[in-house]
Amino acid sequence: MYDTINFKLSVEDVPEVDFLQEVPCYLDEATIGFHKFNGEQVITGNVGGLKVSINQYQIKVKDGSLCKWHLGNNFRIMGRGDTQRAIEQLSDTLHLPMDKATITRIDVAQNIIVKHPTMVYLNHLGVLRYAKRLQEPDGLYYSRSGERLCFYDKNREQRAKGEAIPELYKGRNVLRYEQRYTKRLATQLKVNEVRAALLYDEAFYMALIQRWRDTYKGINKVNDITLNFQAMTSKQQLYKMGVLSMVERVGGEVEMISQINEAQKRGDLTSKQAFDLRKAIKEACKVKEGLTVQSEAIAELDKKIIEAVRYYR
Repeated sequence: MYDTINFKLSVEDVPEVDFLQEVPCYLDEATIGFHKFNGEQVITGNVGGLKVSINQYQIKVKDGSLCKWHLGNNFRIMGRGDTQRAIEQLSDTLHLPMDKATITRIDVAQNIIVKHPTMVYLNHLGVLRYAKRLQEPDGLYYSRSGERLCFYDKNREQRAKGEAIPELYKGRNVLRYEQRYTKRLATQLKVNEVRAALLYDEAFYMALIQRWRDTYKGINKVNDITLNFQAMTSKQQLYKMGVLSMVERVGGEVEMISQINEAQKRGDLTSKQAFDLRKAIKEACKVKEGLTVQSEAIAELDKKIIEAVRYYR
């Protein structure tokens, strides 16, 4: 389930290698460029779809899908075995021990075939603790320190790039879910360091996939509001029904909470008032007392996320 992986191999890792003298000849010749940065020589180029930057101290391989580079496209799943083979192939290509490289970015991703258009599922994904939620025309994104979650229509992205869609995915709804680690990887993943060889260690790999699942589970799911008047048997339920009606009119739970947050920023609400209003809305929107029901789309997506962790070892 790996996709983009960024590598950094330092001269301390391979002191016997002169990066500037030995590595450029293995890059795609038409892509090689020579630059100066802070007075130091820098050589850039590509190996396939992967970008390479070289100076006398280090070599970086970045900004490309290792899965696509190794398997031909990133609709496919790159598990532990494929990852090990991809790193061995990269080592052979550059004539360097890339398994020793420090990893500076990891994308854990899966393409999920779903019943409905992808926007149906995005509309049911609410807030995630400590993360900024951003809904854009091309997808839904959550950002927090050193990490980003991305949900988007994979086929739409592929068409926008002018690239072919594999036969299995043609004419189908394909939801892409990515968890991207871009900073402080060792701290986030609770290891001493993240070297390339660690990526195909079974315990590390399974922990990373489980984290991908658990982060998804941590997103508040927006229920379908039913306004079931037969379930209204008390004043408390009547009050909740009123809250639900208001939430539905403004465009849903996420939109309502967004308006409360904006009012707090303007100073119209105190921190305590905004907290109490958000709490009341979240409580009213829970699957409870027959007033709301779990979304069928989210139930489907929950199941497929669990299956991804179960089967892709």
